[in-house]
Amino acid sequence: MPYVSDLIGRQVVDLDGEKIGVLKDMLASYYGGIPHPKIVALEIKQDNDVLCISMSDVMVLTAPAVSLNKKQNEIASYKPVEDDLQLVQDVLDKQIIDTNGVRVVRVNDLELTRVGSDFYLANVDTSSAGLVRRMGLRKLSRRLVNRAESGMLPGIISWDDVELISGDQPMRLKVTSDKLSDLHPADLAEILSDLSRQEGRGVLETLNIEKLADTLEAVEPEFQASLVEDMSNERVADVLEEMEPDEAADLLAELPEDRSQELLELMEDDEAKDVRKLLAYPEDSAGGIMTTEYIAVPPHLTAEQVIQVLREKGPEVQTIYYIYVTDEQNQLLGVFSLRELVLTQPQLLVSDFMEDRVVMLDLEASQDECAQAIAKYDLIAVPVVDQEKRMHGVVTADDALDKIIPTAWKKRLPRLYH
Repeated sequence: MPYVSDLIGRQVVDLDGEKIGVLKDMLASYYGGIPHPKIVALEIKQDNDVLCISMSDVMVLTAPAVSLNKKQNEIASYKPVEDDLQLVQDVLDKQIIDTNGVRVVRVNDLELTRVGSDFYLANVDTSSAGLVRRMGLRKLSRRLVNRAESGMLPGIISWDDVELISGDQPMRLKVTSDKLSDLHPADLAEILSDLSRQEGRGVLETLNIEKLADTLEAVEPEFQASLVEDMSNERVADVLEEMEPDEAADLLAELPEDRSQELLELMEDDEAKDVRKLLAYPEDSAGGIMTTEYIAVPPHLTAEQVIQVLREKGPEVQTIYYIYVTDEQNQLLGVFSLRELVLTQPQLLVSDFMEDRVVMLDLEASQDECAQAIAKYDLIAVPVVDQEKRMHGVVTADDALDKIIPTAWKKRLPRLYH
């Protein structure tokens, strides 16, 4: 199958064999739901001009010279449309997202395939062989390809698995980003770390609010702030409402104070109240790093009733591994694990199987103290209370260990308490 690098620069001749220029670029567009764009036109460089002609005027594309089926004076100029993709200008040498390998790579060459009389963009070549081929060293490139066939040199990616990134100049082809939405937020976060801030913002614009919130939670607050810098306040407020309160507070703390206040005003009252509460405490205190989303039940419920509470409230809560027991004044009375609940007889009262000796932290406890308590007692989360033992939130293990383990590593740890 031909490569774009093999074709660019070839002479273009008309029906009489008269040279009309050299091939400069190829235009492609999607047709009929086929995931591979079809070559629809050629861009030909002339002495002081550029001529664009339809592929219907091309007789032979892959010969030593590109031959047309009309005389030069009979050729009508092709008028590009918005969705046309220029393979050289828009794709070659650009960064792309390989959604199958979950990575950011650079395009060294493009492989075409022929179906009947039409040519389609089949694969992206990110290998060193593609780069060598671009340099005109085709014999060396073939040797590298032979090695690739033996599994030693990967780099051919199907166009199906590619998402284009807006770089120095915006992509004119409006590609769908369903594949990006299907990626795990941690994978998207890793991709974002390999992109410039401008490119990262372009990727985030393709995501829905929920996926955007999950993805932002997987990157550092400072990077979060740079990514939402150019987003509208309305969209950022929607994202903050979807984020965990402690994560939302971390992001707001990185933004200018006046914008933070504007965003809080745009948020729903309940979500804004939780975030404001966290922002009122020192950043590295238990009150500052806790989440206000947890499950608490009264002591008179049965195990069966608690399970029903989990079904109703669990999807909205960050951690349900521990269920806390509180009275009418929200004072912490006890705790039990999800495992203990599942193994308990359905009609047994919470007060009969809860653990009333609870490890707890004061709102002003330092992040180091949080980490020490979690490590010492082998906990996944620890409750945070005031001087009257009223419960205000929980500090999870990943937030407590943030100071000890670099965030880039911490985000890769399994969140087993979900």
